[in-house]
Amino acid sequence: MPTEIVNTDDLREFKIELLEDIKKLLSSTSGGNSKKYLKSSEMKKMLKVSTGTLQTLRINGTLPYTKIGGIIFYDADEIAKVMKENSIHHKF
Repeated sequence: MPTEIVNTDDLREFKIELLEDIKKLLSSTSGGNSKKYLKSSEMKKMLKVSTGTLQTLRINGTLPYTKIGGIIFYDADEIAKVMKENSIHHKF
């Protein structure tokens, strides 16, 4: 098996490439300032609904959520999927 010697210049170049790749991943997944998980207050503002309506949407299974320690979180990607699936297009 051939042995290859790595010097500090090689390591520096690898570090720069790795940092650039990480920056690209972060900028593509973040989509600006959007968050991965939203709290109920953020969902109410986004959907422009009351606390009771949001609770009804959770209870009847319309909106998927996760509850951790009394705090309810909504996955932004899942909510977008629900919105798209329930979109109604009228033809006139």
